[in-house]
Amino acid sequence: MDCIKKVLKVIGIIAAVAGAAAGIYFAVKKFLDKKNQTADCEENYVSCSCCEA
Repeated sequence: MDCIKKVLKVIGIIAAVAGAAAGIYFAVKKFLDKKNQTADCEENYVSCSCCEA
């Protein structure tokens, strides 16, 4: 019985670490996607000389 509790505890710790890693991965991915989206808008900007006059 004591061995089962230890195994379940280890599995719980592994699951918690995996969950935290997945959360950090998705947060960083969302941040980088948002950052790249604004960078793409600036790269695709074309100035019009007719509007500058």
